[in-house]
Amino acid sequence: MQKVKAVIFDWAGTTIDFGSFAPMGAFVEAFAQFGIPVTVAQARVPMGLPKRDHIAAMVRSLEISEAWQKTHGRAPSEKDIDDIYRIFVPLNEGVVASYADLIPGAREAADELRAQGIRIGSTTGYTRSIMERVLPLARSQGYAPDNLVCADDMPRGRPSPMNMYRCFIELDVWPAQSVVKVDDTEPGIAEGVAAGCLTVGVALSGNGAGISLEEFSRMTEAEKAPIRQRCGETLKKAGADYVIDTVADLLPLLQTIGRL
Repeated sequence: MQKVKAVIFDWAGTTIDFGSFAPMGAFVEAFAQFGIPVTVAQARVPMGLPKRDHIAAMVRSLEISEAWQKTHGRAPSEKDIDDIYRIFVPLNEGVVASYADLIPGAREAADELRAQGIRIGSTTGYTRSIMERVLPLARSQGYAPDNLVCADDMPRGRPSPMNMYRCFIELDVWPAQSVVKVDDTEPGIAEGVAAGCLTVGVALSGNGAGISLEEFSRMTEAEKAPIRQRCGETLKKAGADYVIDTVADLLPLLQTIGRL
């Protein structure tokens, strides 16, 4: 079996921001500025996509498109999507630093992988401008991947494999089967599948679960089980080869399946 040469991590919900909360208020506020009320649950549905694509998916959903038609007297346009995105980005830039705490186990996993000569890469649905706020905060907590590919770095992002291909080049790793993609969202898993990587879904720290670290810490195993099953099934349908609770479980998994 091909040994691991690189692990490509997602950010929000995978290595930082337990529960993936940073973008939620920004989506709600951005749509509110156009007279469209949206819920956090609606905002979570397309998570993992590049943020303009995320907004487009929300706008095209039945409930929100009908609300837009009712409020504005017409169907939403590409310009409307651009206008919402233009408002969303600075809103997200303004709050992301408050949600940049590392998920427990992220630094330790990266350190151990690097000690074994394994490269650490990263992709994200965030823009470069948003990640410029996150990178120094992650670095101050001891987490600094060898590369970063943002949603606006490539002409086409998730779920295409383009961001992963750039990671291969920047990290100087191949074949694809020697690379592991770790992500908490369907589009993030899909980009790993499209690139031909081993994919590991993260169920309980991510967007699908939407629970905080404090809530997670208080939960019993009986309370975690149905969330794990629901999120795990979603990630497996997206193509995840394996599903773990949080990034802290990654190394034991890779050791168990003989990839380290």
